[in-house]
Amino acid sequence: MTTHAVIIVGAGPVGLMLASELALLDIDVAIIERRASQDLQGSRAGGLHARTIEVLDQRGIADRFLARGQRHPAVHFHVPLDISDLPSRHNYVLALWQNEFERILAERVAELAVPIYRGIEARDLSQHDDGVEVTLSDGRTLRSEYLVGCDGGRSCTRKAAGIAFPGWEPTTSWLIAEAAMTEEPAWGIRHDAAGTHGIGQLDDGKRARVVLTERHLETAAQPTLREVSEALMSIYGTDYGIHDATWLSRFNDMTRQAETYRVRRVLLAGDAAHIHPPMGGQGLNIGVQDAVNLGWKLAQVIKCISPDGLLDTYHAERHPVAARVLQNTLAQMALRRPDDRSKALGNITAELLRMDEPRRYLAAMMSGLDVHYDLGEGHPLLGRRMPDIDLITANGPQRLFTLLHRARPVLLNLDEAGCLDGWKNRVRVVEAQCADTIEVPALGTVDAPAAVLVRPDGYVAWVGDHAQQGLADALTSWVGESIPSI
Repeated sequence: MTTHAVIIVGAGPVGLMLASELALLDIDVAIIERRASQDLQGSRAGGLHARTIEVLDQRGIADRFLARGQRHPAVHFHVPLDISDLPSRHNYVLALWQNEFERILAERVAELAVPIYRGIEARDLSQHDDGVEVTLSDGRTLRSEYLVGCDGGRSCTRKAAGIAFPGWEPTTSWLIAEAAMTEEPAWGIRHDAAGTHGIGQLDDGKRARVVLTERHLETAAQPTLREVSEALMSIYGTDYGIHDATWLSRFNDMTRQAETYRVRRVLLAGDAAHIHPPMGGQGLNIGVQDAVNLGWKLAQVIKCISPDGLLDTYHAERHPVAARVLQNTLAQMALRRPDDRSKALGNITAELLRMDEPRRYLAAMMSGLDVHYDLGEGHPLLGRRMPDIDLITANGPQRLFTLLHRARPVLLNLDEAGCLDGWKNRVRVVEAQCADTIEVPALGTVDAPAAVLVRPDGYVAWVGDHAQQGLADALTSWVGESIPSI
């Protein structure tokens, strides 16, 4: 029987990101993937939000993605929202199709020597006190200390673990096709009594990407080219000679969230934990951020640095984030309804979003820059992502994100040196100076503290001054018990 510390089911964006996080921390991790190669049919998700680009930047790999995508200055919530004035080095959306995003992440995973069991499926799993056993479709059995399901909305892992998936049933469905057309189509967006439709040109300049709102809810996952042709005829009066489809699919606005993200040694991330309509392009992004929240916690538990209970903070922190995304996509669906009452509501919403304060509030939410974990009372930075501030260190100017490349916690001393007896081998201490104030999305300007403990995922675990009150407790919670000096 082959064993690993962690087995990940699914080599999509979330599984690949989680694998790279664990491998970076020297954890023996492997991935099970039913696809024979990383090739993905269709373009799928199409953009990275600011916070996702930031977490890639925290690991020193953002440039790989930036080199292959295009930057746009707006997110979308009912109307485009300019985010170019948000306080982030990455205050834009990076247009990058999911298949390209996966290829880049797969290259990263290969560099870190993560094995991928391709062309097979996880057929069954059983939990034990000391691990999880997985039976594969080829008859082999794998064993691991923990297993993470990153296997999508129809997750077999979630079902096998007996995790409930409550939510809202679908009300609307869409057809999507990538195909050639004999005639020049009507590029752009069109609205009618059924909803919103669009035809855009693919990167090859030869084929079109078609998204059509269906007049009646359909639940069959795989449509035919004839269905797409008939829908085009109904909406545009012609099918533009559509042919040679390379991808046909149907999606709907079903909205669900796993009741828990963890059952003993099985955890969920990404679409396996939450599904929702694609309005605002948030699904891939919060899934990748799930992985970054979970990876370092799993590593510390496996290395016996932290107790198993640290994994419970994964659900406690990430479940509310996805619940909020579910709510904002439900709201966007309501605003998209073609009836006159919904249009009236949409018009008023659009007026409000032309004002700076509501625009900045929603822009921070949609881009993931406003995430706030409940870590108690204290400085406004506590529980929020630490901005990529400019530092002056003994080694010269440095960005804060460069300190997180190895996924280790950082104690940033901006005033008095902190005492790390018992933790010095686990926490990087950096003496530095920075500006007197820090700008935080959705909050505004806050005073720079004397010291900050930044978790490996970039979120602030402790804020203090030279007295260091509460630092030992924060270190114990997030870095593990201190090790007495010999």
